[in-house]
Amino acid sequence: MAKLSGLLSRELTVYPTGGRRVWLLFIAILANFIASYEAQIAPVLPLLLNDLNMSLHQYGIVSALSVLSAAISALLFAPLADRYGRVKFLVPSLFLTAVCVYAMVLVETLSHLLILRVVLSFVDGVAIGTTAGLVRDFSPRMGRALAFGFWTFGPVGSNFFANAMAGWTLPIFHAWQSQFIISGTIALVSAIVILFNIVDLSPELRSRIVHSAGETGEREAAWEKPENAAISPKMREILQFPHIWALCIGITLFLLTYMTIASFGTKLLVDVFHYDAHQAAAIAKYFWLFNLVTLLVAGWISDRLQLRKIVSLTGTVLFALYMVFFISLFGTEVPEGQMIIYTSLLGGLIGIAYGPWCALFSENAEDVKASLQSSAWGLFGFFSRIVSLTVYFVAPLVVAASHWGTWLWIAVGVGVLVYIPCLFTGKGPWLRKKEGGVAHTPLA
Repeated sequence: MAKLSGLLSRELTVYPTGGRRVWLLFIAILANFIASYEAQIAPVLPLLLNDLNMSLHQYGIVSALSVLSAAISALLFAPLADRYGRVKFLVPSLFLTAVCVYAMVLVETLSHLLILRVVLSFVDGVAIGTTAGLVRDFSPRMGRALAFGFWTFGPVGSNFFANAMAGWTLPIFHAWQSQFIISGTIALVSAIVILFNIVDLSPELRSRIVHSAGETGEREAAWEKPENAAISPKMREILQFPHIWALCIGITLFLLTYMTIASFGTKLLVDVFHYDAHQAAAIAKYFWLFNLVTLLVAGWISDRLQLRKIVSLTGTVLFALYMVFFISLFGTEVPEGQMIIYTSLLGGLIGIAYGPWCALFSENAEDVKASLQSSAWGLFGFFSRIVSLTVYFVAPLVVAASHWGTWLWIAVGVGVLVYIPCLFTGKGPWLRKKEGGVAHTPLA
């Protein structure tokens, strides 16, 4: 027990450089991936609904309560992670969630599913603030958007991986329980790897702002250290700034379509285009694959230009225009190959908007107080789960009264119209500036 406590209490007093920093960043990204993968259920949703004789509306209620549990957890544990360290809360949550995933195999009734998903979601809610804080800790601003692009490999990559795994193994095992045995095993092994490799920065290092990877070693004394760094971090400090709220609310509403695909993507493809469950899961994985690709590409471009807002705005406008075409396909017969292309484009355009926003939000929170990253991302986690709750409750009602197209029109309209004004509240440049005739890239 003492050895385990020691593993969870390790702190770096010197900022890591080179391969060491990259490795720690990878471990933080892996932790987010595992936390997200453990919560996956959408790929087997059609089979689960049939086996438990559960309606889409009933599943929506179960999911909504689960999301509310995760929202409370994210808001509760994020400030604790800022004060006491990320690792102390992240690693135990990974092991506890793996246990809950294995227990999913025993679910036989709606009440069993409800209890287990609520518990699993509460434990899983710890991950978003802790992993985002670790990614910020190990990524200087000059590479922040790309780092958070990889961080989104958690929810994005896990969706892709879960859909790919279901598309590959469901025709072999036929039962939805197989997916939870597979995911539980992968999660448990990964959690052990994370336990022996993850480490926190010391509180003093977490309070500093690093602009580039070159600001290490002998230059550490020159790092930017805010005047309020010595004060113990308190979440209420981040809540005093309206633009932090606006950025959170705007992006979470923009992600209404993303959350719909994450929760009901396979079900939507089955209902609207009449694919088999394993076909729908195989198609849906390309949404996540191309989303991941554009998150990385848009992040790299945003880092090179040191521009966040204009890249995100471009993705938002292109997404809105594309959705007009995509929704027009509903009710028509679309070959599987074409649907792969269409869903890939949808995922890709969302990625262009979302990746640079992650860097923008992290840097805006860092400017408020560098040591409050987990608190800021906990706030984002709370809002994102409240919006997910809305999706779980409202989407099935709208679909039952009308059809999936109506719900997506609502999701796109609300998301785009709210996000664009909120994006303007973020601190940071829109375009590259020139000073004295020489191109100059300001920090976002």
